[in-house]
Amino acid sequence: MSYDKVAQVKTGLIIGTKQTLKAMKNGEVREVVIADDADLQITEKVSRLAKDLSIPCSRVDSKKRLGEACGIDVGTATVAIKQ
Repeated sequence: MSYDKVAQVKTGLIIGTKQTLKAMKNGEVREVVIADDADLQITEKVSRLAKDLSIPCSRVDSKKRLGEACGIDVGTATVAIKQ
């Protein structure tokens, strides 16, 4: 998944690690995007849960660009796309 794919999703984005983890546990997520430059302690929880739940997980290089693709002014470590 690229920044473009995230930017094309108008509704159904879950931005941030806590919200992503919660939505994943509730079965609301179909895909997850993780920024490689984010803190590994934060992103490891998301990637581990995605693997356990068989949710496709892709990586991008910049949390700042990921935040911009989501339409926010700050970076984000993780983004989920709802089912």
